[in-house]
Amino acid sequence: MDLVVARPEGLYCPPGDFYIDPWRPVARAIITHAHSDHARVGHGHYLAHAASAGVLRGRLGEIELQTLDYGELVTQQGVRISLHPAGHVLGSAQVRIEWQGEVWVASGDYKVEADPTCTPFEAVRCHTFITESTFGLPIYRWPTPAQLMAEVQQWWADNAAAGRPSVVGAYAFGKAQRLLAGLDTSTGPLVVHGAVEAVNQSYRAAGVALPETRLATDCSATELKRALVVAPPSALGSAWMRRFPNASDAFASGWMLVRGARRRRGVDRGFVMSDHADWPGLQSAIRATGAQRVIVTHGSVPVMVRWLTEQGLQAEAFSTEYEGEGGSEADPELTPPAAESGAATPTPEPDA
Repeated sequence: MDLVVARPEGLYCPPGDFYIDPWRPVARAIITHAHSDHARVGHGHYLAHAASAGVLRGRLGEIELQTLDYGELVTQQGVRISLHPAGHVLGSAQVRIEWQGEVWVASGDYKVEADPTCTPFEAVRCHTFITESTFGLPIYRWPTPAQLMAEVQQWWADNAAAGRPSVVGAYAFGKAQRLLAGLDTSTGPLVVHGAVEAVNQSYRAAGVALPETRLATDCSATELKRALVVAPPSALGSAWMRRFPNASDAFASGWMLVRGARRRRGVDRGFVMSDHADWPGLQSAIRATGAQRVIVTHGSVPVMVRWLTEQGLQAEAFSTEYEGEGGSEADPELTPPAAESGAATPTPEPDA
């Protein structure tokens, strides 16, 4: 018996009678992390990592939530379940399930490079690995964190010297905190949208060190001219932006590697920043599991399945409703069509 199968409600474990990140209401759900395409309302019982509790309750309301620490073991109908770091966002977890000597791991979303806002990814040995492939194309290779933050810092300093606010669109949960944690605040104040500040509070409550952040209403007009502002992508085109006249705007996403996506967004700058593994990261993570069977969920599924097959692995796919780096927390138009369908690899265009 396969330990995980695809059902209309989501990914289901038959011997344990539970689902992993189901997209329709079920009795028992294990949640890998609190992004809205993986954590949805309506389930009878939720199991997740302890660090994700604050964000989950903030987004889903009062739910029946059981939490575990990384590596802590529980048993459901004879199936042994434990959660292991995914390195994606605060509290993100891979789900290890073991039954009758067979071990499967469902990755959820993950990245392999460390950042100061969440526990680093941990490879878990298994027979079958269920992996995402949001950026499963060879063109996707991220800059180092040091390179990324140096670019953001210089852009901010140049704008501050010209008396222009610097406004960055970044997902309120995950990217915003990662960005804030890496900045040198000597240039000016860090200002955040209310949606970002709400998530910041959950991070701080979980023990993550973040610099001081302020709301726009707490700053003078002079201070705002030197500020770096972090806001959800949806705020960039809203009336909220009127608080920052003459602002320079930017967007932080893995899709910013492709200039066509930057052009569609219509911002001054695009920063290549993702909480998902890039192409080398996906390859290294899969190899490290030792799995001989790999099931691909969302992203560049055909490309990843073909590459895995070429490596001599048993590769297949599950059809899911996960959205990767897009959907409800971003702008679905930013997703390059080829990355969605697994068609021909798009060629990144050089900056003008």
